[in-house]
Amino acid sequence: MNNPYLPAPMKVVKNFTETTDKLLHTFTLKFLREEDEKNFRYLPGQFAEICVFGKGEAPFGIASSPTEAGELRFTVMKVGVVSTALHLIKEGEVVGVRGPLGNYYPIEDFKGKNLVIIGGGFAFTTLRSLATYILHPDNRKDFGDLTVIYGARNPGLLLYKEELAEWEKRSDINTVLTVDRGEEGWQGRVGFVPAVTKEAAPKAENCYAIVCGPPVMIKFTLPVLEELGFPPERIIMSLEMRMKCGVGMCGRCNIGPKYVCKDGPVFTLAELKELPAEY
Repeated sequence: MNNPYLPAPMKVVKNFTETTDKLLHTFTLKFLREEDEKNFRYLPGQFAEICVFGKGEAPFGIASSPTEAGELRFTVMKVGVVSTALHLIKEGEVVGVRGPLGNYYPIEDFKGKNLVIIGGGFAFTTLRSLATYILHPDNRKDFGDLTVIYGARNPGLLLYKEELAEWEKRSDINTVLTVDRGEEGWQGRVGFVPAVTKEAAPKAENCYAIVCGPPVMIKFTLPVLEELGFPPERIIMSLEMRMKCGVGMCGRCNIGPKYVCKDGPVFTLAELKELPAEY
C-alpha cells in the first residue's frame, strides 16, 4: 500500500489544451519507478494530490481509467498557483503524485444495473474515468444500458472531444451532448443539462444515476431525477471540490462529522441528506 504522505515521481508525457478558452489542460503522466506503478491501485471516482516542486500541491480527480495501464490522466483548470504552474509545465518535467485517495464509485453495486452518467463542465473528469472503465471489453458485459448526458456552456468547452465522438458512434452507449449556447457548426443539442435529462427521461428501474458538475447544475438536476423515480440511495454524487490535504488533517473538507477526503468524495444523495447542507 502506498504511503499517502510521500509523492511518487511521475514524468509529464503529454500536456495539451482541452478547451478554446485555454483554461483547461489535460496531463498524461507516467511513473518513473516500476514499484510505484505496481502499488498505485485505484478505481473511478478517486483523486490524487499533484505536487509541483517549489510551488505546492493540490487535489485533482483522476480522469484516466484503471484499464489504461501505465499512465494517469488529469484535467486541470487554471485557477491558482499550483494549477497555473501545471499549465506552464513542459513535457518531460517531473511532478509528484500522492494517492490514490478517497473512496470510489460503487462499481460492485453497479454490476447488472443500467447506468446514467450526468456531467457538466470540467467536472466530467472522474465520470470519464467511470465510463471508460465500463466500456472496456473486459468489463462491458458486467453492466446494463449506459447513458452519458454531458453539457458545457458552449461547444469549445466540452472535454475529451475525440473520445465523445467515438462514443457517439458506438451502439453500447447512448451519448447525449448538449451546450447552453450553440455556435456556428454545432449540430448537437442546445439546452441546460437538467432540461435535457428530463427530455431523455432515463428509466429509474434497475438504474443508478451518477452526477458530477457545477453546483447550479446539480441543484436543478436532482429534482429531475427524483421526479423520474430515482431514490436517493441510487443517486451517486462526488464532492471532490471540497478537498485540500487529502488525508483528513487540515479540516478544510469536513461536512458535519464527515471528512470528504476520507469518507468521500463519493456519496449517495441519501447520505448527503443526513449531513448539514454545506455543499
